[in-house]
Order: sequence, then C-alpha cells, then structure tokens
Amino acid sequence: MNIIPPSSELLLARAARARDIMRQADCPAVVIVDPVNILYATGATNMSVWGMRTPARYLLMFAEGPSILFDFRGCAHLAAGLPTIDDIRLAEGLDHVSSGGDPQAAAARFAAVIADAMAEHAPGETRLGIDRLPYHTVDALRARGLSLSDADAVFSAARRIKLAVELPYVRQAVARVEAAAGELEAAIRPGLTEVEIWAEFHRRFIAEGGAYVSTRLLQGGQATFPYFQEAGMRSVAAGDLVCFDTDVTGYAGYAVDFSRTFRVGGGRPDDEQRMLYGRAREQLAWNADLIRPGIAFADIAARAWPVPEEHRQSRYYCIGHGLGMSGEHPNIPHIEAGKPYPLAGCVEPGMVLCIESYVGSARSGQGVKLEDQLLVTATGVETLSRYRFDDDLSGRHL
Repeated sequence: MNIIPPSSELLLARAARARDIMRQADCPAVVIVDPVNILYATGATNMSVWGMRTPARYLLMFAEGPSILFDFRGCAHLAAGLPTIDDIRLAEGLDHVSSGGDPQAAAARFAAVIADAMAEHAPGETRLGIDRLPYHTVDALRARGLSLSDADAVFSAARRIKLAVELPYVRQAVARVEAAAGELEAAIRPGLTEVEIWAEFHRRFIAEGGAYVSTRLLQGGQATFPYFQEAGMRSVAAGDLVCFDTDVTGYAGYAVDFSRTFRVGGGRPDDEQRMLYGRAREQLAWNADLIRPGIAFADIAARAWPVPEEHRQSRYYCIGHGLGMSGEHPNIPHIEAGKPYPLAGCVEPGMVLCIESYVGSARSGQGVKLEDQLLVTATGVETLSRYRFDDDLSGRHL
C-alpha cells in the first residue's frame, strides 16, 4: 500500500472544526503541547511519542487569528508548507532536561512570548486554554495576567465527531492494521514467545505507515487471565489461547483498536475455552447491537450484556469507548449498584466507538478478549473492524 499524506482538505476541515468548538466554548486562544491535539489542529507531527513526555513543542492557535507552531530546534522544515500553520518559531524546552536545567527561566520566556502574541492577535483578551503544560509554565502564564481554562475539553469535543472527510482515512487505517494482524496471527505457533509474535505485528504495522503502538497487550496461556498482562518472554504452547489488542495510532494519525483471541495449533478446543469464547462473542455482539444514534450512554449500560457472576470481578472496566486519533470521549462505564450513573449524553452520528469484551475464568486461568470498532452513522452503525474470529473456538469447524 502507498503512504499518501493527508490532504489539505482534511487538514483545513479539522482546523476549522477546532476553531468552531473554541468559539462555542468561548475560548479565544489555546496553547497546546499534546502531540495528538497538535496533529488534529494542524497535521504537523514530530517525534510524537517523545513529545508526549517532553514539553518542548507547542501550538498557539487563535479562534479568530493565526496558528503559530513552536517546534523543536532544527525541525522547522517538518511543518513548512502546511496550510494550517501561519508561522513557525523556535520552542522553549519547558521541563528540567529540555530547558537546560532551568525550567523556571524557560517558563518566564515562554509566557512572555505567549502574552505578546495574545496582545497582538487578540488585543485586550486574557482568556487562554491550555492542555498539559508543566505547573511552572502555568504559574508564569498567570503571572502575565492570563486567565486559564482546559483546552483538552475543547479538543475532546472537536475530535469526538468524525467529519466526512476523515472517514476514508479511518477506513484505510483499519485496513492496514488488519494486514498487520494477519502477520501476527500467522506467527502464532508453539514455541514462540509472546514478544516474538508481537514483533510480527509491529513490523507490518510500521511498513503500512503506522505511527506507534500504544500498549503491549498480547498474552498467551495462563497470562490470558487476568487481563492487561503485557507481552513478555513467555513461550506459547499448543492448545493455549492467545489474546491481542491492536491499540495503535496508524495511517494518517488515526487510531485503530480491535481485539481477537486465537488458539495455538490445531485440535479440538476444550469445553472451558469454547465456553469462554462463546460468552465473549455473545457479549460483544449483544453490546454492539445496542449502539445506535440517539441512545443514551446510561441506557446502553442498563441494557448491557449481563456478565455472569463468575466473570464479574475480572470483567473489562468499560462497555466501550470513543476512538479517533487516540482513545477518546466517551468511556462508557458499567452501572454500579447504589451509585448514580456518571456519564451524561448519548451516541451521536460521526462517533467511532470500540465495544469491549473480556470473559475470564479464575478457575482455569484463561480468558478471551474481543473488541470491535464501529462507526455511528445517521441511520445506524458500520462495523469498521472486519478481522476474522477463530472459527474453531466458535465451534463452527467442530
């Protein structure tokens, strides 16, 4: 597959949506350091995983004015020519390491530049949204008379609904990750370690234009219970279950998140494996069938698949979650007896939701993880993840 950069139409549409949400939130300007928010607003990328922990690159964006990217030294050429960026300047490193050991002085210089830009492009305005800036930069901005709010709420709202121009990229990202999942499944054989199997997914994923893998959620045999055990040096044996969860930021920056479970080697699955797999398939299908435009999150939780008591302690922490350029709003929690449901709102067209299923057994030390990625349309739901299920575990080849 060819690696085609996002179109100007896509970048400009996302920037326009971000500004629309800024206006609705009465937020005249934002300064953001989160690489995912910067990517959404501009299409600009630069060492994204590094940038998630190093505040040495940030964007100042006005609702009625320019977008100014402050990038790492020597990197201005990376965003040159993007239609969403009006100016590129050198960033301050804002933590102890990137500031050269003096983050307070760096924060003061940073705040002075931001305050000057506010005075130039939004005269008289003091309201500024921020996302994940270090605390000393927050202090420095306030010392300059700026009134701060949460820019992450703005971008969460913007990214929650996918624009029509985004959908071909989302579908292409899924297709490319499914190709990588095929390499992973083909590598599942007795004697290999979990990380050897996981490496095959990484190799194909990167070759398909993928950006980064967020987790290491592949586990086999007794490591399939409880869930959330990371891939390690454990070898898989014939008859073991192997679970994996893609959890990636893929083609054009769009996340792909589906899960499957397979059995190592041939032969007949035992009754316990078939029971766990059958219940996990039922949970996934049941809860996916609840998703439709307009249904309240509380109603989804109230009607969700009734997890049997023996699996309840180890059930997945949520029914499903949003997805876009990362895990996004909403996380749809289970109902807890005696507590008010914590999530307001409803499913909307344009949301991408991932429906989660995990059914595990403390008795046998095995578990099955399944998940599908759905697109909510004006009239219903499209299943984006089409990767196959294990027909042997489903009983269809028995």
